[in-house]
Amino acid sequence: MNRNFYCVIMAGGAGTRFWPVSKYNCPKQFLDMDGSGKSFLRKTFERFSRIVPEENIIVVTADRFKDIVAGQLPELKTENLLLEPYSRDTAPCIAYATYTLLKRNPDAIMAVTPADHVIPDEDIFVEDVTKALDYTIGRDILMTLGVSPTRPDPNYGYIQVSGGRYKIKDNEAVKVKTFTEKPDIELAKVFLNSGEFFWNSGIFVWKAETVREELERYLPEVTRLFAGWENAIGSRVEREFVEKAYTDCIKISIDYGIMEKTERAWLFPGHFKWADIGNWESLYDFFPEKDKDGNAMGCRKTLSSGNKNTMVIAKNKHKLIAVNGLEDYMVIDTDDVLLICPKNDRKFKDFVAGLAMPGFEDYR
Repeated sequence: MNRNFYCVIMAGGAGTRFWPVSKYNCPKQFLDMDGSGKSFLRKTFERFSRIVPEENIIVVTADRFKDIVAGQLPELKTENLLLEPYSRDTAPCIAYATYTLLKRNPDAIMAVTPADHVIPDEDIFVEDVTKALDYTIGRDILMTLGVSPTRPDPNYGYIQVSGGRYKIKDNEAVKVKTFTEKPDIELAKVFLNSGEFFWNSGIFVWKAETVREELERYLPEVTRLFAGWENAIGSRVEREFVEKAYTDCIKISIDYGIMEKTERAWLFPGHFKWADIGNWESLYDFFPEKDKDGNAMGCRKTLSSGNKNTMVIAKNKHKLIAVNGLEDYMVIDTDDVLLICPKNDRKFKDFVAGLAMPGFEDYR
């Protein structure tokens, strides 16, 4: 393994679109969603430990998740756990990790990944990410891993590459033409049919110095808050320094802040199966088995009749769940919450916004 290769795992998300399984104090990245005995975070750590030296894996998470991460990743070095005082989306998170790596190794090349992906083809994934890291050596580019779309999914970001469908056939790194974040279903169909677009996996590869330059060029309102990082990071004042920086920091993603603006964006085509399980709809789409009516029954004992395209998930595997006459619904049964709701992410987000009302504090 190349000692200059690093991995930054972003694990600070709130996971609100997976309520009631995912909650404020233990969001989805720390959950075992498939009964394997391993959380999303644990699987991500093990996946990247095949690509970069284990001691080169850094986890960035919210301060309140410190003990959870330490419990799930006991081999993670204390100095490799970066704690954010507030959630500010991915651009500030990446800025903090970038300055940390530059302080340790100015030649660092970093893969950046969310903690909550499902990737069944791990051998292929390891090969693709390793190739992307190797390609970045000696090149001042910002590489994103693209995945060939299999359906017009409006929940994903789309990347158009220069050269169109003919360039895609070359099966090698290619310059990015446009980014489009979560188009409507009709536009997603156009993208799919054109053959010129990839799904944006949200996994990036770049030299730490290159992304620092682009962060400071396009997001000076973020990077100016980290002025003095050379002396503060890695010292006894780091926690106070980061607290101050995040207090005034805007909330913005790396996609909006950098990738849609930079002239250095490239794409490496991934050949692995991939799913960003960001909400209940995406989990339903990725569900391994459905009956002839499109129902996904994630529980052992079910009495089902007259249902169509409905998903049922129950934490208690011995509890009988009886469902009749539901179409495009989800039924999620946990220890303290029973959710019955249309299987539509936008409607779900509006519905669960009611949890902010007084009286629901114990269920958030």
